[in-house]
Amino acid sequence: MKTTHVILGCAVVGVMAGAVLGDWDPGDPHKMHHPQLPDPGGWDVRISNARRQPGEPPQWVVADDWECSQTGPVDDVHFWVSWMQDVVDTLGIRSIHLSIHDNIPVGPDGWSIPGGLIREWDIGPTGFTVRHYGSEEQGWFDPPFEEWQPNDHTEYYQINIVDIPDPFTQQAGTIYWLDISVDLGGESETGKLGWKTSQDHWMDDAVYWDPIDQRWIELRDPMTTESLDMAFVITPEPGTLLLLAGGLAGACGARRRRAHS
Repeated sequence: MKTTHVILGCAVVGVMAGAVLGDWDPGDPHKMHHPQLPDPGGWDVRISNARRQPGEPPQWVVADDWECSQTGPVDDVHFWVSWMQDVVDTLGIRSIHLSIHDNIPVGPDGWSIPGGLIREWDIGPTGFTVRHYGSEEQGWFDPPFEEWQPNDHTEYYQINIVDIPDPFTQQAGTIYWLDISVDLGGESETGKLGWKTSQDHWMDDAVYWDPIDQRWIELRDPMTTESLDMAFVITPEPGTLLLLAGGLAGACGARRRRAHS
């Protein structure tokens, strides 16, 4: 029995160590209502902008809400993406714009939308990693122009952002919104990036920013009109994972020493 406990404990340490490296997998810790996993055959909603001047607001923005399940800093965000027509250029990501907002339960058009800005960041190329995650036929969706194409691409990826500078401290039980847009320097007609929709639904629909009407519009499937949510997860900061892994590693060592004494 003692040997079994040691093996299980060391296995957990291995999982924690993997999480510290930046990737996130189902079953790893999180700090939101539940992880919203990617829908392998869903849509990728455009979040990429052509090169813009510093300080100029992004035009393609998508946002989704979450409820905090653990008070603490938001400095570790993971989300899933695909490139239109599988024209993949990870080095072309100039920066990722993240912002966190208050929740407006009922906006002027009758649906929930992001409220006041709480914190925002522009994450450069050294602040994130990109990991291939899976393959399946997926659709491309550019809602402001009502352009969509099923079976547009097959590959999808996980973007991992850890150690966000000057993190915001979220409060358990509070609902927030996460907005994401991506700046692709020198974006071509095909080199466009989309945020994947989720197979998991929670609370209200995701929304997109209409750059023409200057308002938030709820996201719905362009073929079925069903509600859409986005694929992302907020997780414990790496420091917390290191402490957990260190504690488990110490326990493993202590058990081994007792077993050999």
